Amino acid sequence: MKQDVKDTLGRAIRDLRISVTDRCNFRCPYCMPAEVYGARYKFLPKPQLLTFEEIARLTKLFVDLGVTKVRLTGGEPLIRNNLEELVSLLSSIQGIQDLTLTTNGYLLAGKAQALKDAGLSRITVSLDSLDDEVFKKMNGRNFGPKKVLEGITKSAEVGLTPIKINSVVQRGVNDHTIVDLATYFRGTGHIVRFIEFMDVGNINGWKLDQVVNASDIASRIDEKIPIEAIEPNYPGEVALRYRYKDGSGEIGIIASVTKPFCGACTRARISTDGNVFTCLFGSVGHNLRQPLRSGASDEELKATIKQIWGRRTDQYSEERASMKEPGPKKVEMYQIGG
Repeated sequence: MKQDVKDTLGRAIRDLRISVTDRCNFRCPYCMPAEVYGARYKFLPKPQLLTFEEIARLTKLFVDLGVTKVRLTGGEPLIRNNLEELVSLLSSIQGIQDLTLTTNGYLLAGKAQALKDAGLSRITVSLDSLDDEVFKKMNGRNFGPKKVLEGITKSAEVGLTPIKINSVVQRGVNDHTIVDLATYFRGTGHIVRFIEFMDVGNINGWKLDQVVNASDIASRIDEKIPIEAIEPNYPGEVALRYRYKDGSGEIGIIASVTKPFCGACTRARISTDGNVFTCLFGSVGHNLRQPLRSGASDEELKATIKQIWGRRTDQYSEERASMKEPGPKKVEMYQIGG
């Protein structure tokens, strides 16, 4: 029987994001810069990672408390061996209405069919630019976009749709390529979502003047391909929606810096090592791995989750504008996904 759990601001828990690995084959400067996460960097040893069975058990408990949407993230989730086995476990949980995965797409072409067969609903692919040199710079590994595009094509073929393509926009880095990205996917049924560059984590060198705001992004696209704003699909949807006036599709803009949406945030995140974070910009996680492995019952674990969510006060993005000093140290994005 589902329970409706709400935080101190009346926000229910509806979305669960699960990081299945802290490793990644990219070194994007805004997430895992190569100078920090080099060959000598020590990622979590396998025993510290939640097993698939542990992830499935926790997910079922979150579903009992109101979660209906589950997203697998990383790091790069497709690096985790046999990920389709986890997808199969999760797809069998009654109450999950949307089971999705966010990936950089580099390994996707070879995995799409197995993921679909295991029960994955759809896919989100991170792709910051189609320009070869810009993309190489932004992924930090000198990879071109060819394999990512092949993964998107394969995902469409096997039915992992609708496909969303996420592009983080940084002024002076890739903002001159956003119209090309929108144009490329226009008419395909895929939805490109442009994301304002955020101060996630502590090491990406974020500065406000690097942010291309949502209005500017929309204006640049509208100048080349006329668009108009449309209503959200559901209350609390993070992306501002726009459709092409000629009916050839839609785009989204995630404006968490200039138009924060904390008031409607229903997301919880589980890190690779089993810590629950109630905000993308959180600094302190709540350890569920220890009680999970120490024999806690489902009811005891649910009571802990309810207590964590019930105390939640997070609204960092809305508070950011009034901060005179940088906020407290935050969890890195690769540990809890986007």
